[in-house]
Amino acid sequence: MAQLVDFSQIFIGSYMTASKFTSVDMDVIRPAVLNVLRLYRTKFVSEFGELILCCDSRKSWRKEIFPNYKASRKKTRSAAPIDWENLYECLNQLKEELAEWFPYQVLEVEKAEADDIIAVLVGLANERTLILSSDKDFVQLHQFNVRQYSPMQKKFVEGDSKWSLHEKLIKGDVGDGVPNIMSDDNVFIDEGRRQKPITKKKVDAWYDLDPDMYCDAEMLRNYNRNKQLIDLSEVPESIRINITEQFETTAVGDRKRLLTYFINHRLKNLTENLTEF
Repeated sequence: MAQLVDFSQIFIGSYMTASKFTSVDMDVIRPAVLNVLRLYRTKFVSEFGELILCCDSRKSWRKEIFPNYKASRKKTRSAAPIDWENLYECLNQLKEELAEWFPYQVLEVEKAEADDIIAVLVGLANERTLILSSDKDFVQLHQFNVRQYSPMQKKFVEGDSKWSLHEKLIKGDVGDGVPNIMSDDNVFIDEGRRQKPITKKKVDAWYDLDPDMYCDAEMLRNYNRNKQLIDLSEVPESIRINITEQFETTAVGDRKRLLTYFINHRLKNLTENLTEF
């Protein structure tokens, strides 16, 4: 049993909240993120087991096969009033501290995203697993012995795994820069262009049909593009092997060392709840 944590999402959510009220440095963000982890561990440990922190690598294998993957995020981030350099410095520092001091596995695999790590670990699990993430991409994994809890909405995420994947393969994922099957690779990066619309009626009608039955050659090419990028069963075998090896060999910190860590970082309020970590 395990709680698989989409760590970047937890961290960035905490950072965004903190930055609304004050400038953010490690003394601000460290207790904020640790307290969130404590709350969810306490809430779910008896049913699902310990936390496993799943982290994004700096580079993704998806970018290698689809250069436009998440390309529009640079423009979005430049418009946001966030010190992104500081955010990622804090993220990387806290990740290192958690790996060294805390009794959780912290997994980061070269070229893998947290989504990939979570998908592979779900496939390895023989018991009920909890995914701590608000990302609806994980609904496709609900077909397994999985529950998903959204830290943003503070409730369990529900959905039909087969339908969710079908819909995403057809409609793509705007947030990740993946177009729908009626649109070419560059639609999101060419100024002034929009996707060709796909009606809900068509998405419904195509359910349970082989894509060969409703796709022309260009649409089928785009469908296969989307399947490779979105379907978590398509994670390359080399990435899967690396994730499995790291999971099997990554040790956890000694819980007895937590008090020293908390004292060193002046985490007095959290020290009172030490046993909850």
